[in-house]
Amino acid sequence: FVFTGRLSRPRPELKKLAEAAGARVVSAVSKGTDFVVAGSDAGSKLARAKDLGVEILDEEAFLRLMDQAGAA
Repeated sequence: FVFTGRLSRPRPELKKLAEAAGARVVSAVSKGTDFVVAGSDAGSKLARAKDLGVEILDEEAFLRLMDQAGAA
């Protein structure tokens, strides 16, 4: 996971949820990135994710995914 843009929850909280589900959180988007969680004012990371075909989630979709994984 990569988080970008303005999110409603603190990034450390979101990172903890992702890691509790067994995911790895990194700071840069690459072809090995599975998901980008994009908030408002997302910039170059969002553009890079689109260029690479990485799945983009909004914060609500991320939280639903974490809930399904039992991490939320």
